[in-house]
Amino acid sequence: MTSTDIALTRFWADARALHPSLPAELPEAWAFGATPEHADGLLTLVLEGTKTATASSLGDYEDDAEPLPSVGDLSIILDGAEVPRAVLEVTAIDIVPFDEVTAEHARAEGEDDRSLASWRRIHETFWREYSARGFATDMPVVCERFRVLHAPPPERD
Repeated sequence: MTSTDIALTRFWADARALHPSLPAELPEAWAFGATPEHADGLLTLVLEGTKTATASSLGDYEDDAEPLPSVGDLSIILDGAEVPRAVLEVTAIDIVPFDEVTAEHARAEGEDDRSLASWRRIHETFWREYSARGFATDMPVVCERFRVLHAPPPERD
């Protein structure tokens, strides 16, 4: 068992002790963005309550043969150092073309000035750089809303 596996198991046990309704099975663990800096910056927005949504390329799910998120799914969110920091629950999923993502969704993502124009600029740049399929204005985007169920303060060394 790796140190990350041990940390995840311990984090989930602590979360379940405080929230007994959580299932015994460890949920998927992942980080926002594509770099440790992205992960830390977006996690900060989540922990502040500013970020309550995220968006992903449907094509990336298909290429990686990953199941799409569903309402009620739980995730452990990692920081840029792969330390578990929060438990999220999916509250809504919409799949729409990039150019039909709403201003409401852009605001819920919490990035930059929270405008739709900013969201489009940030996400076009991201998908051009990090998505295997690249970017297109009509590409299907998985718009995910979530809530934080558990987010203890980070441990101090």
